[in-house]
Amino acid sequence: MKSPSDTTRHESRATSRHQPLRAKLWRGPPGKPILGVVVALFVPALGLGLAACGGTSSSAAATIASTTSLTGSGGGSNARSTNAAGGSVGTVTGVSASSFTLSTPTGEKVTVKKTSSTVYHKGTSRSVASALTKGKSVLVLGKVDSTTITASQVIVGPAINLSKASAKVIGFKQPNESESKSVGQIPASYKEGSGTIVSGTAATKATEAALTSYAGGIVDRVVRLSNGEYEVHCIGVNWPHHIFVTSDFKVVGAND
Repeated sequence: MKSPSDTTRHESRATSRHQPLRAKLWRGPPGKPILGVVVALFVPALGLGLAACGGTSSSAAATIASTTSLTGSGGGSNARSTNAAGGSVGTVTGVSASSFTLSTPTGEKVTVKKTSSTVYHKGTSRSVASALTKGKSVLVLGKVDSTTITASQVIVGPAINLSKASAKVIGFKQPNESESKSVGQIPASYKEGSGTIVSGTAATKATEAALTSYAGGIVDRVVRLSNGEYEVHCIGVNWPHHIFVTSDFKVVGAND
């Protein structure tokens, strides 16, 4: 007959064979095996937490870099049109044979391409390209692609008070924290993204009206709304992104 101590030793060996992890867990030095299991469980959970937060993965970093590139200089609003009618106003910072650069009142940098069909004015009179010199204030109208404008018209010394017109504009800065506010009259039926992009005289007049009231950004499109009014869309600023102009080209409101 087996003694009680023999039975105990046999059961202990059987337990060891069938539950090796448990036996190993409790036979080691106090604390160490428990710590190893906890760390092993915690690390995958930590990885899941980081992935859920978009933490530090390479794909998340690539996404952040891509987003930043869209909201860099000229970003302000992420929505940009390509080769739609618009323009900008500011001070000439450099001139070459084929282009010139200007800085808007809020510091946005704009490249303006000159062509053989570009028309120049000085005030209200027809002028020539040589009237365009560094330090002059200019209003540029033409086709806009981000911060580059292919000029159809360049008005040297426009009748725009840049200091007054830019006082209400919030310039672009990183991180892009657009202001959320509205002033004046916003069309009751207005819905962002609605309307039809226009060109020609209507776009020119609406752009000039908008920049006369809110100077600092770049108008990258003009949209005719269902009520016959216009929404002038601006980039390169934190506010305003939408300027509302009546059918007879008077600015009546603005929002983010």
